[in-house]
Amino acid sequence: MGEKKRKEESQKKWTKIGLVILAILFVVVMIVSSMGTNWITGLAPIRTGDSVVIDYTIYDAADNPLVTTNQQLYQDTAKAGKGVLYAKQLSLVANQTLNTGTFPVLVYSGSGSEQFALFSPEYDAITHGLVGMKINEKKSVVFTDNASLSKLWSPEQLATNNLNMSAIQVGDTLAMGVSDNPNATVANSTATTYIRFGEVTRISPAGVVVDFGYPRADVTVYSITRH
Repeated sequence: MGEKKRKEESQKKWTKIGLVILAILFVVVMIVSSMGTNWITGLAPIRTGDSVVIDYTIYDAADNPLVTTNQQLYQDTAKAGKGVLYAKQLSLVANQTLNTGTFPVLVYSGSGSEQFALFSPEYDAITHGLVGMKINEKKSVVFTDNASLSKLWSPEQLATNNLNMSAIQVGDTLAMGVSDNPNATVANSTATTYIRFGEVTRISPAGVVVDFGYPRADVTVYSITRH
């Protein structure tokens, strides 16, 4: 008789455990259902044509951040007395090629907001580099097609940016207005211009050579929308 009771109690115990497991599974199913398909999207890599929102930081040759969506990095860099612009997250289409010379990006500095010029080789490198990435994944995108971004600025062109050639030295970083053509400088004050940081690499009687090319950008995927 004692043996029979022990068997009955054991069966009741395992029945309770089974019910608890079923209840837990039910809760898990409810949670997953409430998430929809977003969690699946986060696991799948980015494909060509997907809409992607990214955080990013663009660096100069000395590895200083020039434009960033990282608020803490912006504050630390600005506090150190270095020129840096704060930007909002960027929405792009994966593997899309830009059909214009520049892509204007809204940026903020201590003096207000303006538009920064992201050149087409940089834009293309970022969008092409997004393919295969996942949500929260970080990648350093190398800009390899910026060799042609060094241009000679005449004293007259410098004047359109309120710059005096006699006050410029090799190694200076200049904030200048550039046109929609990444291979051209602004010839007159009526052209649509965007801000761009450039490094002075050479000075001659003909003018100042400014290198507008940047080596890389760190990119982090924030969200993905499938198409």
